[in-house]
Amino acid sequence: LDVLFFIVFLIIYVLTVSGNVTIISVTLADRQLHSPMYIFLCNLSFLDIMVATAIVPKMIQDFISLEKTVSVPACISQCYFYFFFGTTEVILLAVMSLDRYVAICIPLRYSTIMSTQMSFQLGLASWAGGFFSVLSPMIIISWLPFCGPNVIDHFFCDIEPLIKLSCGDTHLLEVLKLVLSTVVLLCSLLFTVLSYLYIIIITILHIPSSSGWKKAFSTCASHITVASIFYGSAIFMYIVPNKEFSFSLKKAVTLQMAVFSHLLNPFIYTLRNQQVRDALKDTVS
Repeated sequence: LDVLFFIVFLIIYVLTVSGNVTIISVTLADRQLHSPMYIFLCNLSFLDIMVATAIVPKMIQDFISLEKTVSVPACISQCYFYFFFGTTEVILLAVMSLDRYVAICIPLRYSTIMSTQMSFQLGLASWAGGFFSVLSPMIIISWLPFCGPNVIDHFFCDIEPLIKLSCGDTHLLEVLKLVLSTVVLLCSLLFTVLSYLYIIIITILHIPSSSGWKKAFSTCASHITVASIFYGSAIFMYIVPNKEFSFSLKKAVTLQMAVFSHLLNPFIYTLRNQQVRDALKDTVS
């Protein structure tokens, strides 16, 4: 099965990178897309590429390699970049829901509230939040002793298998991991859900035309679907206690979140957008 998995995940990785690179290229090439929403979408596409790159190349290498090994520094680095880019994406999804709330609920003040400076600051805050929220756990992991047998029960260097491999005291790290995961994920999820609920309940129900209602609801529904899958998988993996479910199931959920969701994001968030499709046609021609 190694060859089959190698081919499947190589195709997924190529599609993920090419789809997100296309979105970034079209957005940069077309001046009409130089708006806050597409700036955030460019950030999301770049994060999708980086999360997939942190995981998939090493994973597909292991599928066709006889020695499936990784050094301790490389393993900790992979774990750090996976959580850094993933946490940044979690925060960015909440920022994007705020952008959609302002655009739909306060359209006349949108350009004033979501100025270029504000968009840059919100994007920078997402990156800073992702960087600092995972820095402390990774520093603690780098101090842990690993006495062996150093066999990682996972597809990549996730934080939970790394903690299990340590022969030192990991209580502080486990508490810190749970607190940070709970705060970041639940706060971001709550903010995202409230933004879209407010959009649906207050604004969409007051749109007079059925076509406008369907268009607005379709946009929100697709965003909510992606966010629900992403948040649900992350909460199940990093907040729900291990005793409730088998770790094999958690590994499968993590693989779905780390690989497949980043393939779907370009199609759900951007390529369904008529303005982006028109810009893509203009760029190609």
